[in-house]
Amino acid sequence: MALIVGAPHRPVPAATDLPGHHPGADRGAPVDPRALRRVLVVRADNIGDVVMAVPAVRALRVVAPQARIDLLASPAGARVAPMVPEIDGVVETSPSWQQLSAGETGVGAQVAAEWTLLDELRCGGYDALLVFTSSTQSPWPVAHLGLMAGIALRAVHSAEFGGTVATHWVTPPPEGTHQVDRCLHLLAAIGLAPTDPGRTPALDVPPAAQDEADAALAGSGLRSGEPFVALAPGASCASRRYPAERFAVAAAAIAAAGLPVRVTGAETEIGLVAAVAETAGHRDVRVLRPTSVPGFAGVLRRAAVAVTNNSGGMHLADAVGTPLVVTWAGTEPHAAMAPRSVPAALLGRRVPCSPCRLLTCPYDHGCLDVTPARVVAAVLERVGVPLEVPCAR
Repeated sequence: MALIVGAPHRPVPAATDLPGHHPGADRGAPVDPRALRRVLVVRADNIGDVVMAVPAVRALRVVAPQARIDLLASPAGARVAPMVPEIDGVVETSPSWQQLSAGETGVGAQVAAEWTLLDELRCGGYDALLVFTSSTQSPWPVAHLGLMAGIALRAVHSAEFGGTVATHWVTPPPEGTHQVDRCLHLLAAIGLAPTDPGRTPALDVPPAAQDEADAALAGSGLRSGEPFVALAPGASCASRRYPAERFAVAAAAIAAAGLPVRVTGAETEIGLVAAVAETAGHRDVRVLRPTSVPGFAGVLRRAAVAVTNNSGGMHLADAVGTPLVVTWAGTEPHAAMAPRSVPAALLGRRVPCSPCRLLTCPYDHGCLDVTPARVVAAVLERVGVPLEVPCAR
């Protein structure tokens, strides 16, 4: 078991010292933040990725308080925006460059969707496009869209040649750099970072969302202020999910120790959530009705501990200050995405195929070969409950 109290920030080397530096990169002149009027920040993937971009959005607000800041996000990622007051508006889209397949829509529908998005960017009147990506994502499709929309400043990270599609083509920091630091690095490279930016994600749960969360908790039989464990067994892909039956065993043991467990997830995960609670077979392991994403953050905010996979739930809990026990699949390295704000036990096994970034595991999930007993011990350690309690092996 690894206990990490905030992933450390490591200084990023100068661009010319990085192995991915291209002689055509890092030529853009520093940006005058006072000249910015309308900025579009791009993070078009998952909830957790948007959460990890929040420190950069807040840093941008510090240096350019006069600017309107909009977020281009996926339908899932857009749900984070109500918890970030610095975001003024959202461009919600499912762009082609973030899709695994065209599905049944066909090329005609894809083309129409891209033209619609281009029109939206043109009408937005943006003078700056800041493209945040992970190390395995290309910024060039959206940067080219920004060029076609007439956005004058287009800043990206890339180790690959992109010509003049971006006005500020920045050499990315080393592989494994935490996503929070990667986003801030892009701002700093073009002159838009404050002297001492915050490097921990933080979300503001709106009162209405907290009310939604509290109503869901009360509806599950919890008294106001009663300590409980929030268990979120879902994840965006199968390769990141700890087995439901093991979560159920852990949940039953935690409840047997006197700590109620509420199993929660998105509406698309209702079956998984119900299966965990039913298999646990304990009266204090109950399903929590689905909420909005801000409502989900409100539930996590009230929990004594959150038990999650390395998924959006982990990032939300980190951003609302709730201690974590994470069943960490080997899809991603710890260094790039670990919680930063709270004590977090990251449970998993070292395997030679990690990081795989696969959607499904072909090797029987060796990286998640973690006993329910380890999960239970980590939870009880977080809340100070004696470890001598009934616990399945």
